[in-house]
Amino acid sequence: MAVLTEEQSMLRDAAKSWVQEKSPVTAFRKMRDSGVELGYDAAAWNEMAEMGWAGVIIPEEYGGSAFGYLSMGLILEETGRTLTASPLLASALGAASALMLGGSDAQKGEWLPKIAAGEIVATLAIDEGPHHKPEAVAAEVKDGRLTGRKVFVLEGMAADLFVVSAKGADGIGLYLVKASDPGVSRTRLALADSRGAANVEFKGAAAEPLAGGFATVEKTLDRARAGIAAEMLGAATQAFETTLDYLKTRVQFGQVIGSFQALQHRAAKMFTELELSRSAVEAALTAIDNDSPDVPELVSLAKAKMGDTFHLVSNEMVQMHGGIGMTDAHDAGFYLKRARACEAAFGNQAYHRDRYAKIQGF
Repeated sequence: MAVLTEEQSMLRDAAKSWVQEKSPVTAFRKMRDSGVELGYDAAAWNEMAEMGWAGVIIPEEYGGSAFGYLSMGLILEETGRTLTASPLLASALGAASALMLGGSDAQKGEWLPKIAAGEIVATLAIDEGPHHKPEAVAAEVKDGRLTGRKVFVLEGMAADLFVVSAKGADGIGLYLVKASDPGVSRTRLALADSRGAANVEFKGAAAEPLAGGFATVEKTLDRARAGIAAEMLGAATQAFETTLDYLKTRVQFGQVIGSFQALQHRAAKMFTELELSRSAVEAALTAIDNDSPDVPELVSLAKAKMGDTFHLVSNEMVQMHGGIGMTDAHDAGFYLKRARACEAAFGNQAYHRDRYAKIQGF
């Protein structure tokens, strides 16, 4: 487990108390049942922005606090525990990272303060097919105009600014496109985990390039991958703890079911996998903060490992709760669905195992 600074401990504790008080799983259920098009509660997001969460990785000169990626990971872990839906990952981590890595001074000055204040929602628009493949890009920019289609864009319905991967004169790079541009149209998607997402069409939309080409695409994606892995860690940890509480209280055949050795073994397996996953996730976030050369392999290791672990724990949560775990009245299904959506986002386990192997020279 990473050794936290005093500020990081305070940030984590503040996040923990806020999500438990203001955004428990019952709040997510209410949001889902109300059919909110954005896929999150706008009032809750405003509160998160007021607490400074949207500016955690953003430099102080642009209105942020420059606390770094491990600090952002601690917040995402707590929001993951209660399945809090918000643009924190897409906007304050993904899009903000792209601007910090490839933006000009003018672009940073225009957009980062607005992201940090929660005034706008920005998001990454990368994938064009059913599977994550950032190098497979058909979207194209000619004479400053972007044409193409992006699918499964997180917070796509809420976004004011899209950071889009497209082919230009110098190869694949990232471009800024305003959602208000007449060349932009979007279609809402109904995802299994009830979060906000959209397919987005660009037809001659004005596009501003970010610097760095495909290297900026990959660096930006690695930051988003590490962030979603941290959120998955929080959700998987909560799913495990809820299941453990049930094993200690549910009585069958006159005995607490946690006394059955077979279930003890399965619980021990989950615990060890979670501890390994935590190490991988914190190593990836720390490597990003330190600008280490091994960021790509550590991020892929964390995303693949966390995908396997969240898959296992969410399955076991449903199974160990028995009949009640199969019903919509219980929260187990929410964690199962969130696991599946997170696995697919920014590359699934197979994608990251393959990427890790290639980086290692296999």
